[in-house]
Amino acid sequence: MTVVAPRLGLERRLLKEHPLIIACDEVGRGALAGPVAVGATVMDAAGARRRIPPGLRDSKLVAEARRPEVAERAKEWVRASSVGWADAGEIDRVGIMRALGLAAQRAIADLRAAGVVVEEALVLLDGNYDYISAAGSATLTVRPVIKADRDCASASAASIIAKVARDELMARLHEESPVYQWARNKGYASADHRAAIRSHGLSPHHRSSWAIADAPTLF
Repeated sequence: MTVVAPRLGLERRLLKEHPLIIACDEVGRGALAGPVAVGATVMDAAGARRRIPPGLRDSKLVAEARRPEVAERAKEWVRASSVGWADAGEIDRVGIMRALGLAAQRAIADLRAAGVVVEEALVLLDGNYDYISAAGSATLTVRPVIKADRDCASASAASIIAKVARDELMARLHEESPVYQWARNKGYASADHRAAIRSHGLSPHHRSSWAIADAPTLF
């Protein structure tokens, strides 16, 4: 299978109209356990002229062993980056889409705290649904773009930064509850994860409002 490398064509066009681009992408939406995470990266016109880091792709297209080094290169390449979180309890209380919006808002708030004037930015959001504005971010201009994590280098950077951060968190949670094998399955519905749930029940990190017993195996 030919893997298409992300480019900066869309970002460069958008940066003619906006001083900044904040690219956002989520990881963990379909997991049974653990939080959702939204990565956010900041791109300006000067950054969009820099060479895209070697190996940068949507995190799903990068081998797990290589993701940390690619994520580090992505952090050095963008002007700023952050990861926002919403935990399993929040997902149960408000639903997955609102939780994604809250996680994105937190990532963007961290950028603001780091000195980024986020109100000047266009938010480039991977997907076809603006869950950021739906969660109450009326001051932000959001543009959903299908397959942005594959095609837009700034979103690819957000994707892999968030993926590595969430995988590291799931590895730490594995130490608390090794029976679920989160270091290996990262909270997704693998066969060993579902077998552990049947044998041991749910942990506080599981999304208890979901129909976990009937969840399909994702890999």
